[in-house]
Amino acid sequence: MTMSDEFQPASVPIDVHPALSPALARQGYATLTPVQMAVLEGKAAESDLLVSAQTGSGKTVAFGLAIAPTLLGETSIIAPADRPLGLIIAPTRELALQVERELRWLYADAGAVTASCVGGMDMRKEVRQLDRGAHIVVGTPGRLRDHITKGSLDLSALRAVVLDEADEMLDMGFREDLEFILAAAPESRRTLMFSATVPKQIAQLAQTYQRDAVRIVATGSRERHADIDYQLVLVQSHERENAIINTLLYYDSGSAIVFCHTREAVKHLAAQLGDRGFHVVSLSGELSQSERTNALQSMRDGRSRVCVATDVAARGIDLPNLDLVIHADLPSNPDTLLHRSGRTGRAGRKGVCVLIVPVRRYSAAMRVLGFANAQGTVRSAPTAADIEARYREQILEAATSAAVPEEAEAAFVAELLTRVTSEQLAAAYLRQQLSTRPAPEDISPTPMPSEGKMPKLHDAAGKPKPERRDMTGAAWFSLSVGRNKRAEPRWMLPLICKAGDITRDDVGSIKIFDDETRFQITAERAAEFAARIAKAGSFERGITISPAGSTPPEPARSGGDDRPPPRRPRFDEPTPPQSADGERAAKPAKRPWAKPDFAKKGTTGKPKPGDFKGKKSFGATGKPKYKSKTKAPK
Repeated sequence: MTMSDEFQPASVPIDVHPALSPALARQGYATLTPVQMAVLEGKAAESDLLVSAQTGSGKTVAFGLAIAPTLLGETSIIAPADRPLGLIIAPTRELALQVERELRWLYADAGAVTASCVGGMDMRKEVRQLDRGAHIVVGTPGRLRDHITKGSLDLSALRAVVLDEADEMLDMGFREDLEFILAAAPESRRTLMFSATVPKQIAQLAQTYQRDAVRIVATGSRERHADIDYQLVLVQSHERENAIINTLLYYDSGSAIVFCHTREAVKHLAAQLGDRGFHVVSLSGELSQSERTNALQSMRDGRSRVCVATDVAARGIDLPNLDLVIHADLPSNPDTLLHRSGRTGRAGRKGVCVLIVPVRRYSAAMRVLGFANAQGTVRSAPTAADIEARYREQILEAATSAAVPEEAEAAFVAELLTRVTSEQLAAAYLRQQLSTRPAPEDISPTPMPSEGKMPKLHDAAGKPKPERRDMTGAAWFSLSVGRNKRAEPRWMLPLICKAGDITRDDVGSIKIFDDETRFQITAERAAEFAARIAKAGSFERGITISPAGSTPPEPARSGGDDRPPPRRPRFDEPTPPQSADGERAAKPAKRPWAKPDFAKKGTTGKPKPGDFKGKKSFGATGKPKYKSKTKAPK
């Protein structure tokens, strides 16, 4: 195959096949995107194509338009077909189903029948669908190969093959399946490859299975982020979920998607958001195909507004009105960043992409953005005050844009005004509006980068430096539990926070003594904390908390106040001998419970029969004897 010179798409509209024009008009296509115009230009309209275009540029409609002349010819209504004329191969189930749905409306006026063949669905239904006749088949590589092998899919009449997201299919290990499918198709077919990038593997595949392909570059790398506003939200590591919640509340997006690395992270975050009142669905590889389809449909029809997903949703999924993408876990490479972020800012729409970045991963986030040739704005997470201000703006906007009372409402409105004042009505409206909106989370102040660098957050040994809190004027309190009752900060700190309705940032030093534990509370929360514990009395495990009044003395034992109590001897361990003055005596030469010394000088290190003298369980060879459990008793 010889590649023609690259060309940029034309800036003037191109006429499409007459059978598809009505469908495009119904969908509101006043103009075509660059990639859609490029595939219809000149030589590209009849040749094999190797197309690279950014995600969200309208590639599905583009190859639908490109293969129309090949499938329909000069006719406006296609004749029934017993064998497929067009084949679309996609890497994932979701993308394949989405492509089939797009081609269905695009070819509706032409009378073309579409069918899908994807893993996870009932293969018998797919066979019946193919037997009834389908002009265009869309499927995943593995399932298509299964149908070809079993004889339910005949490619002998095929006129065009499209490989959508070809680079992703090779990355997922589908090369052998693709080669099998392409080898089963007629050599006279048109082959169209659409890929975000064209690595060496794609070029080799194109050289093998395409003929004189036209190379199309629909957009430059500098243009692919034009419709996406990247924002790096810096947070403390333990406040990552709070930052995600506040970001969703601040932008109040009609449709948002949150990406996590693992299935467990998706399950956990979806549960957290659901508990906070968000209409949320999850999408990951552990769900069945029907569950994944239902989740996407819930997002499309507006029943759910937030989707928490792994990277299974990062390619090809088109959700309407999706204007917010949140990276809960930082993408590990620029390709992942681009494909995740490409769910928004599609086909000319604007979108926002927020990366939730722990402070110590700021440099890694900047590197990923740099490799992806993207620019981002660094900011802190929206605070409770920011969200409450946004709430009030929305309430004011809704109130001022409300229509005048209708005739049926006028009488009741007049009655309300006679019974209550306008201030009371406004207050009732404000309370009602605020009660329906989730409360924001508290976010700690986060250090911002200075001249492109973050503050040094590690000590000389490379360990993270603890965050310093201002404990000037802090008050001391006492817990009625100490070392004698196994007091540990890991369970006492949650108890303290729950008792005083405070956060761990309000708690300072914790000093554990034998009979009590003393801890600090910041000056701002000390009075409120004292009032709460006085009203509560006792807490879990019968523990009481009271004001300590003064700074506690230093612990009696050296080695730090958090040193655990001395270990008690095991029940089978002899007590070490002690001298008359109470100090431990010198260690005996050989402990009575020590094992025999097998590795004596000049020996092989193996036990000898004499080492086990008197042990009836060992024979003359020094090996243990075992009684047979299967021998019948006498």
